[in-house]
Amino acid sequence: MKKIFFALLLIIPSLIRAQNSHQFALGKTDFLLDGKPFQIISGEMHPARIPKMYWQHRIRMAKAMGCNTIAAYVFWNYLETSPGTFDFRTENRDIAEFIRLCKAEGMWVLLRPGPYVCAEWDFGGLPPYLLKIPDIKVRCMDPRYMQAVSRYVRALSQEVKSLQCTNGGPILMVQVENEYGSYANDRDYIKTLKNLWLENGINVPFYTADGPAAFMLEAGSVDGAAIGLDSGISDADFAAATKQNPDIPSFSSETYPGWLTHWKEKWQKPATADIVKQVTYLLEHKKSFNLYVVHGGTNFGYYAGANAFSPTQYQPDVTSYDYDAPISEQGNATEKYNALRKLIAQYVSYKIPEIPKPIPVTEVGAFTMQPINTVWNVLPKAIRAPQPMPMEALDQNSGFILYRTKLIGRKSGMLTITEPHDYALVMLNGKLIDTVFRDGGKWTVKLPDTGVKDPVLDILVENMGHINFAQYMIDRKGITDRVTLEGMTLTNWEIFKLPMDQTFIAQLQSDASANFHDGVYFRGSFALNKVADTYLDLSNFKKGIIWVNGHNLGRYWNTGPQFHLYCPAAWLQKGDNSVIVFDLHQTEATTIKGVKSLE
Repeated sequence: MKKIFFALLLIIPSLIRAQNSHQFALGKTDFLLDGKPFQIISGEMHPARIPKMYWQHRIRMAKAMGCNTIAAYVFWNYLETSPGTFDFRTENRDIAEFIRLCKAEGMWVLLRPGPYVCAEWDFGGLPPYLLKIPDIKVRCMDPRYMQAVSRYVRALSQEVKSLQCTNGGPILMVQVENEYGSYANDRDYIKTLKNLWLENGINVPFYTADGPAAFMLEAGSVDGAAIGLDSGISDADFAAATKQNPDIPSFSSETYPGWLTHWKEKWQKPATADIVKQVTYLLEHKKSFNLYVVHGGTNFGYYAGANAFSPTQYQPDVTSYDYDAPISEQGNATEKYNALRKLIAQYVSYKIPEIPKPIPVTEVGAFTMQPINTVWNVLPKAIRAPQPMPMEALDQNSGFILYRTKLIGRKSGMLTITEPHDYALVMLNGKLIDTVFRDGGKWTVKLPDTGVKDPVLDILVENMGHINFAQYMIDRKGITDRVTLEGMTLTNWEIFKLPMDQTFIAQLQSDASANFHDGVYFRGSFALNKVADTYLDLSNFKKGIIWVNGHNLGRYWNTGPQFHLYCPAAWLQKGDNSVIVFDLHQTEATTIKGVKSLE
């Protein structure tokens, strides 16, 4: 009897999975769920951009707008920050838990695991540790890249394969790479990626996502995989997919209700009427689609990416990923949300639930931030090198880095940094001479004659996000080649790594004797009687990073358009809340206040 009992214990889970399993298949023109045509109405959101306590709320918001599916990018570099060390559990990294929440809310899932995803995320989701390899090539069959990819696919597959619809989970399809036809044409690479997922237990259908141009579809598609169109909003778009492969269904894998915003731009706000027109077309033609994004969230910490479409262009993304999406950064229904909810309700047969209650948000009275120390006063041990080295060569992926040398021979003249990635302070004998921003390729500064025998040159560089799209993605940070003064190559450098991570901030000490110039740490606090979300207004500061109770809210810059940084209730507490700011240019005490909205 005991043997039978234990045998049943082993068999029952598989019987339950089999009973709850579903078959999702690709017909010639339709997606088929358990043999019947199924229209995917998906809203995309990214677990890494949403505080875990709000995952369920955001999923419910998408469902209440009429979606039946959640699409989710997985960011490889958020899960594996150093080779072979994966974290699927801390903070908002538990991808499997997010997928289980989708199932609990009655939502299907489109999984978008990359390995490259773009997403306006640092390095498009690829781990910057790859850039330590001097001649690395990514998104192709470079064996060093593929070795890392294989490790990632194995690790992620272990987390999600039990959550496929074939095993009773909500995952219907898995995407292979992302918009590959916009980048390259290595057909072996795409096929190998698909086979890697198959070898690691992924048995649901696959799809790709590319622009609706013939050359993109040819380079980016995979045999037997559905064709996603970024975006598909016309007869001509879907005809292009049919021409590429007439035997599988296509869908609009990214339909854009909003758009991304860079620093120095105005907020991007596409008209509600435009997305309503596009979704009307898709609903009337019974086309499946995914709204990219239904909810954007936030690029907390150092994870905002950047764009570049020429060797000297650089467009870093703001910290907020509000995206002008139907569900705002803080989780609220917008005009677009209500318009799309009303529209979708006219076409679907299922009942759309009521909209969840808004998440509480609060204001915080102005509180003073006092200067407490400077970056020059807390430098780590120097690394000596004959020439500048980029961050990644020193096993640093984000933050800041300082380069220091003495001027021997030439003491003044035109100083050229090749190349400063991305924003640099040029200092001579402790005095700011000028700043250099990478965009535009103007990397030359005039150094004055100081009369000092051996002037000390400091170049403090901020990494503002690895490029996440197109051909210039190999984007190392700091100084990537050399520094010259009137053509003379400057040598014998001291390099100071300044990742400014959570551990460093927790140990930061005050020093009232510090000379407060350029690169100052500030400390302050505010009290709460009741915990709620807020936005911290940084308009009195100039350029830097802010931490609340040790959590990095992200970058701010007085060029705009973003001055308010989202601070979720999960990172706050009743009573005192500690705030630290590192600002490159602000030197005197000033104030911060909490407001209720992004703008």
